[in-house]
Amino acid sequence: MANTSDRTLRLLSLLQTHRYWPGAELADRLGVSVRTLRRDIDRLRELGYPVHAQRGIEGGYQLAAGATLPPLVIDDEEAVALAVGLQAAAQGAVAGIAESSVRVLAKVVQVMPARLRHRVEALRAVTVPAEWGRPAGADIDSAVLTTIALACRDSERLRFAYTDAQGRASDRHVEPHRLVPVGRRWYLVAYDLVRHDWRSFRVDRLSGPDGTGARFRPRELPAVDAAEFVSGSLREPPRSYRVEVLVYAPAADVRKRIGRWCAVEEIDAERCRVRMTSDTLDWPTMALGVAGADFQVVEPPELLDQLNDWGQRFTRAASLRQPTEP
Repeated sequence: MANTSDRTLRLLSLLQTHRYWPGAELADRLGVSVRTLRRDIDRLRELGYPVHAQRGIEGGYQLAAGATLPPLVIDDEEAVALAVGLQAAAQGAVAGIAESSVRVLAKVVQVMPARLRHRVEALRAVTVPAEWGRPAGADIDSAVLTTIALACRDSERLRFAYTDAQGRASDRHVEPHRLVPVGRRWYLVAYDLVRHDWRSFRVDRLSGPDGTGARFRPRELPAVDAAEFVSGSLREPPRSYRVEVLVYAPAADVRKRIGRWCAVEEIDAERCRVRMTSDTLDWPTMALGVAGADFQVVEPPELLDQLNDWGQRFTRAASLRQPTEP
């Protein structure tokens, strides 16, 4: 029989995989008596896990949602899946979760065994995201993000190489404050120890971040928060286009073609409203072409100019004769 601590973790893992466990079956899986199982269940409750019990011949146990989120027990495969998913979320287009994804990813990677980190890195290295309209240079190694996030959390001074907008390379020594996502880019707000001033650094222009082990007392940021500091330092924040189009096709048909990347709202049996947000107008233009139906642009007006430009080029291409083989 496993010792009490190991058995408790095994019990928690089993409760997290099934919505409901009959008591006898759960005790059999653990190799203990029903009485010992009850004691183990009480131990989990003392640790804050809300385990509901059903009495009687068909009685059993169920892990319920609680007022707080207690620690979870996950196996190797689940840990790898979690890390890969968080990497994708950290660089994805879903608003509001990128920053929290990096924080969670930093926590997971910090305690992950080396063998699992190697598997996560292998998966990341051979996976290519298919995202049209993504700004050039927006891809960032998740290891860079997690290294910076940990340094911010632990108030640890950081060194890295940096290339500015003019292509000038330099070595930086900073006190990192916060990571800020803007559009699909990441910025590090930090106090530059060489220039003796607060700066924001584009993370995709940063390489080789390395914690020095030296701790520091956080300074007062000259702004309400890090997001405002970054906004003030940007001459022209990346624009986000809100696209709204009326498509003359049933909503179900449009969802099948492009529903993964936009919101499709049914108007009537023959029309629907399509909404999407993008950093560029290239992706909406391609998506509307894939929709395979006539459409009318509601906004933005810049999309009409782009469609006209693309249409002229496609028309010229269609009018050119293919060279004949000699």
